[in-house]
Amino acid sequence: MGIVLFDGVAHQQLLPLTYTKPVAALRVGIFTIQEKWNHYLGAETSMRTKDYLTEKFKGNNTKTEIGVFAGLLPDEDIVDTINNLEENQLLMHNDQVIAICPLPAVEDMNDSLAKMTVLKYEGDLNIINRPWDIFKLNGEELEKDFEIVKAEKESEEIEASNTVIGNSVFIEKGAKVTCSILNSTTGPIYIAKNAEVMEGCMIRGGFALLENAVLKMGAKIYGPTTIGSFCKVGGEVGNSVMQGYSNKGHDGYMGNSVIGEWCNLGADTNTSNLKNNYGNVKVWSYKEEALIDSEEQFCGLIMGDHSKCGINTMFNTGTVVGAYANVFGGGFPDKHIPSFSWGGKGGFTTYKLDKSYEVAKQVMARRSIELSAADKEILKTVFENTEKFRDSFEA
Repeated sequence: MGIVLFDGVAHQQLLPLTYTKPVAALRVGIFTIQEKWNHYLGAETSMRTKDYLTEKFKGNNTKTEIGVFAGLLPDEDIVDTINNLEENQLLMHNDQVIAICPLPAVEDMNDSLAKMTVLKYEGDLNIINRPWDIFKLNGEELEKDFEIVKAEKESEEIEASNTVIGNSVFIEKGAKVTCSILNSTTGPIYIAKNAEVMEGCMIRGGFALLENAVLKMGAKIYGPTTIGSFCKVGGEVGNSVMQGYSNKGHDGYMGNSVIGEWCNLGADTNTSNLKNNYGNVKVWSYKEEALIDSEEQFCGLIMGDHSKCGINTMFNTGTVVGAYANVFGGGFPDKHIPSFSWGGKGGFTTYKLDKSYEVAKQVMARRSIELSAADKEILKTVFENTEKFRDSFEA
């Protein structure tokens, strides 16, 4: 059965994380959303996303047997329901489209949807609609993904120098864990192959350290937290998700945050995740183009791909940093830092496109990954699409 994971309204709602990737490429728990669906369906899915992302991510714009909203996180019940959809049926949950049978070609979408029979799904679902949903749902998804890992692989014995509390620790072959404390009574702990936990780390689950990632000496981790492949992390982290290839290598606190790929947080960077009055945190929304009530008491930093900050950077609650931004200097910068911004509290200028190419190429080369022509085209499109947010720089 051909199944396409379509971005729908979530692509705009999940910006800046989706400026450079489809919704289904986002990671929550251990796996990306697409990896989860591939497992539950026992088949490879494809993605339907924005035109400028289609080449790199092999987007599928043709008619397909079933389309599934990419923000929907699978479980057995919803997968069974979707597999049993009949021709010309549209499945909804709380006024949100979650599956279409069949998924029309892009050019036929509106006409085809108008002819479909609407079905309602009444069960509970985990859905990623906003960036903060990623850290909110990370604990539940870690639990589900951990069971998948356990069913498919055998854990290695953990080195005797470590202190292990609880019985939900999984160490893959090739991982290194030395002289650390791992407490899985509050959630499972998963250490992927070729990942390393250096000496003196304290980990309180749920927690996932993915392939080739490093937890540096003395790090303090509060779950549910996921550190993606090739990340390097030190200091104190709580209930956060790093997508991959990003670094927070030194002391400083990061809580209730989502960090994209190829980001770097300078030494002693700190994120505030709770207001002094304990009220709900307001967060910049690219859909509304304004600060909105997240309806969350805890919300830290949301940072798009390839963004960086200097040493001693302070981020206020609910700060949103776009893609390819460079933040530095004293004081708290604005709560919305547009893509391709260069500066801090004292003001911003535009981070030039050619310089962005150069830095991205150098950063990716450190992981033996080439900045492709498709990557450069994505970068150029994001630069053009976000220009309106930087207009005030030149005023």
